[in-house]
This record gives sequence, structure tokens and C-alpha cells, in this order.
Amino acid sequence: MSDAPAPLPRQLLFICSQNRWRSLTAERLLADHPYLLARSAGTEPGARVRVTAGHLGWAEVIFVMEKRHAERLRAKFGPELRGKPLVTLRIPDNYRLDDPALVARLHEELHAYFGQPLAAIR
Repeated sequence: MSDAPAPLPRQLLFICSQNRWRSLTAERLLADHPYLLARSAGTEPGARVRVTAGHLGWAEVIFVMEKRHAERLRAKFGPELRGKPLVTLRIPDNYRLDDPALVARLHEELHAYFGQPLAAIR
């Protein structure tokens, strides 16, 4: 039996309501990361990119900004979410695209999830 740590998830999906500020900022934050791939989508009909079963199938881990996003995903895509980590970041809709405070918050939350800073992930 090996004591090697489980491999880190590499395909990350970020979800908010409209996919215009929070989740899009998260996707852009990771755009140049050499080891992590990020996509983003929204739960609402008018979202820039609306979440689909295909997004969920692609993702190894799904990060939602608020509890209500997780609830909407479970209601619409219950079977597609089976076995997928669904992480609520608790980031309210108080930010604009690429807001430095939002970027800092995302770094903090992802550091907590991965147990290391984004720059250290290999």
C-alpha cells in the first residue's frame, strides 16, 4: 500500500450567477497556470456562459461562489454531480471583474482548498 498523496484535481470549474465577474475572474486568474485548467459558467438564463452537463462532466472539482449556486446545480444536474466535489467558496456578489480584493479572496480560498498557494501547485 502506497502512502503517496492523491493527485490534485487539475480541471476546475467555477460557477456564479451570470459568469461575468466572480467565476470569470477565477477562470482568468488560472489562465496561465501551468498545471491547472479552469473554466467558468453561470447558473442563470442570461449568463455569459450558462453551465451545462458537459461543463460538469469535464470538471474534476466544482467551485461555486454561493450556497444558492450549489442548490441550483443539485436541482438541475443531480446525476452529473455524483462523485464530484462541490465546494462553496462563500464569495458574495460584491465584486467587479478582476477586482484586486476578489483576486485576493480567490487566492485565499483556493490556498485553503489545496493546502498550498496556487504558485506552488505542480
